[in-house]
Amino acid sequence: MNSISIRPSMKERLQFISIQALTAIFHLLSKRYYTFLWSFEVVPPQFLAWASRIRAKRAARRAVLFVPAYSKFVKKNEGAMAETDKASYINAYSIDERCRGGKMPTTGVVIDESSGSSGTPYNWVRSPEERSDSHQFISYFTRYCFGPSPGIIINAFSMGAWATGLNMGIALQRNSIVKNTGPDIRKIFNTLSYFGEKQAYLILGYPPFIKQIIDVALAESFPLKNFTLNAIVGGEGMSEGLRDYLLPYFQNVYSGYGATDMEIGMAGETPLTVAIRRLTRSNPSLRAKLFGADSRLPMLFQYNPLMHFLEVNEKDEILCTISRDNILSPRIRYNVHDQGGIMDFDKMMRILSDSGLDVSALTGSPKPLHLPFLWIYGRRDYTLSIMGANIYPEDIEQCLYSSPELSRITRSYCQSLVDAADAGVRPLFCFEISEVPTEERVLAFSETITTNLIRINSDFRTAWYENRNALLPVVKLFGFNEGPFKTSQGQIKQVRVVNVDRNRS
Repeated sequence: MNSISIRPSMKERLQFISIQALTAIFHLLSKRYYTFLWSFEVVPPQFLAWASRIRAKRAARRAVLFVPAYSKFVKKNEGAMAETDKASYINAYSIDERCRGGKMPTTGVVIDESSGSSGTPYNWVRSPEERSDSHQFISYFTRYCFGPSPGIIINAFSMGAWATGLNMGIALQRNSIVKNTGPDIRKIFNTLSYFGEKQAYLILGYPPFIKQIIDVALAESFPLKNFTLNAIVGGEGMSEGLRDYLLPYFQNVYSGYGATDMEIGMAGETPLTVAIRRLTRSNPSLRAKLFGADSRLPMLFQYNPLMHFLEVNEKDEILCTISRDNILSPRIRYNVHDQGGIMDFDKMMRILSDSGLDVSALTGSPKPLHLPFLWIYGRRDYTLSIMGANIYPEDIEQCLYSSPELSRITRSYCQSLVDAADAGVRPLFCFEISEVPTEERVLAFSETITTNLIRINSDFRTAWYENRNALLPVVKLFGFNEGPFKTSQGQIKQVRVVNVDRNRS
């Protein structure tokens, strides 16, 4: 998928005809949950990979023919299907030019707004058909993970123009009763109290907010452990340390992956992916075999290759082509600059088996789907680089959750650089905590973060032993909505990398 010609070859024509017939069959099978499930239990992964690639080629060709912006983009790149992203494609063409037919329809369209965590909120248009497909996949994913009766669903994602909140509520009306509380802990506690402890609940929200539910319950002696709770989280990564923190209160916690640039519900954690990730947390050798030399523990998902064709570029960034015909504003080889990798089902099972693991015992129930795997480390532009060491927000979260006492009092964290007395720079880690900051707490945070960064981050470990004075972190503690966390007020996601006044430390 690197170049495209205006006229398809005879081979491509036959492939497109074949894939249209197969797509019609899969569309019929997808209308019911159990036939959808069955199709991905029996269809060989190699066939899914082939069908995914052909569907993506067809989507690209249709975009050249029917989307003015993409036609201009391909011509500008001399027929090459170069990567697209916000800078090269979204900012370069109007929203009308990026729509099929060169015009945004006047009815049926929903506009989502991105969170603005990258600095600028963007608007994204969706057709009714593409929203319906996305809702269906989210519904099926939830049923697969939590069964046909998840109980009352409390949607604590932020409401409004953002993609996740309203869409999650609409999607999961197919599964059960939904109450859209938004991220309001008081409303959630009132809901639990009103419907009682005999009812099961599935709570949806951003990972830090689900943690806040527990922290507030502990502070107010709300009997959270008396309720049967499960959770779906999304919008940002989640460490296994955070999952450990949540699991005494929630029976299961699964994360979904998506991007407003693309669509929500692109991929999801399954019982199988969580089992694999938790195995690799304590097994660096297996982690290297599966994910490569990166010392970070990535999020691991499975995705539907008949909806999304994924590639990995030379920077280990994920490129996505939405391959369905009903996309109002097609995205072809679109790069949100998330780093990660992909692997088909058979290869993943083979590596696990060759490593001496009982794959059948690992998969358990429900029966695993032959869907490919996607792993995500995080956004490239959230990285802090100093003395040749890359420090990631995921590292700080992992370090933080190594200490139950410190993680319990922490609401949020962020990182930056600060000028040192010797005219160099040092890493700065800021934490928003629920108690009055003291020097003793600063020391405890500093020791915990430094010790664990040396343990888990090979770049940091190497640089530390070469020049620890340049790597010694500056730690600052703040109360709620103070310091750099003032800027997080009103935002739906916590900001992990901030530009602070780089005064000398």
